[in-house]
Amino acid sequence: MGILSDDVVIIRQSEKEGDPSVITINCPDKTGLGCDLCRILLFFGLNIVRGDVSTDGRWCYLVFWVIGKPNTRWNLLKTRLVEASPAFAWAFGISRCYLSDSESQPPDLFLLKLACSDRTGLLYDVTEVLYKLEINIEKVKISTTPDGKVMDLFFVTDTRELLGTEKRRHEVYEYLRDAIGDAMMSYDIELVSSEVTARSPASSSFAETLFSSLEEHPNGLQTSSSVSIAVDNSLSRAHTLIQITCQDHKGLLYDIMRTFKDFNIQISYGRFTIKRGKNCEIDLFIVQSDGRKILDSSKQDALVSRLRAELQQPLRVVMMNRGPDTELLVTNPVELSGKGRPQVFYDIALALKKINTCIFSAEIGRHLTGDREWEVYKVLINEEDSLPVSRSKIEEQVWSTLMGWE
Repeated sequence: MGILSDDVVIIRQSEKEGDPSVITINCPDKTGLGCDLCRILLFFGLNIVRGDVSTDGRWCYLVFWVIGKPNTRWNLLKTRLVEASPAFAWAFGISRCYLSDSESQPPDLFLLKLACSDRTGLLYDVTEVLYKLEINIEKVKISTTPDGKVMDLFFVTDTRELLGTEKRRHEVYEYLRDAIGDAMMSYDIELVSSEVTARSPASSSFAETLFSSLEEHPNGLQTSSSVSIAVDNSLSRAHTLIQITCQDHKGLLYDIMRTFKDFNIQISYGRFTIKRGKNCEIDLFIVQSDGRKILDSSKQDALVSRLRAELQQPLRVVMMNRGPDTELLVTNPVELSGKGRPQVFYDIALALKKINTCIFSAEIGRHLTGDREWEVYKVLINEEDSLPVSRSKIEEQVWSTLMGWE
């Protein structure tokens, strides 16, 4: 394991707070590797300020300059990056790492049942604990009773694959107990069937209501209207050059890499930099899965259109009326592999805690609209127990937190 840690992933932490740390990854290449690595960096809350990637089709060399946090778990990050690299499979003879995501064995699914006395920030405290323990929330159902009690049902998977053990379950209990205190009334974890979180097509009425509402608020939901994407096949004999200029946001590089992975496109060489004013410049030399340039104009248009949509609206946020109640809706596209965007629910809970807004109920689900799958977060706001905050303020706070603009 020492060879892997020393050679595959090298992390040079910054000596001064606010300066970038440098992560170097040197491993065998595979389509979608950049997406998988950027997803891990996003999960750990790192902000990528510069990136370089080069590959010869067999071996890949990546360097990320990232801004960490005082509580960044660098050793754990290194372990996760090593495990995501094909070198991990080579060292241990794990052929399953080379299977497609759809062919890989899905992790065990558990139901975490938690009953608590309600208070502002409760949901954030719970999600923060699960985040620290690397427990992923796949689906959630939260409801508040008239007497102020909250029943939380979290369908979760464990990155460490230990939630089936008594020791791991007790660890989760202790962390939750420390965070919630005497407000925690009951706690239980049980193994459930993965069919519980099976994806379901959205009803036409739901899809029409949701996406028509989102389209009515284009300005407030866009990262920037000035996204420039150019395609050039003249500068390289073997590669298509994609040049992107846009405003930075949290997960920007992940959104780009995710799009290329979904299109089965490989990056041979690339450079990502942030200029003054959070403006980003990205140059990427790419090829199709057959190793050829993208010469078909229809394929170019489809790729550019998808990239522009992902960079302008990586997530969608809107407030809606549900009778006398107010509902916050947040949606994001799901990777073709079935993986959702990391830490969205955590950021929503954090944003609402910052403005002292209480949550009456919350759900996470998945819906199919057309040929795309969306993760949908529905949060019913408890306006009676919250401080008076305008709906536009709630929408702006959630959007800014999700984009990392605070």
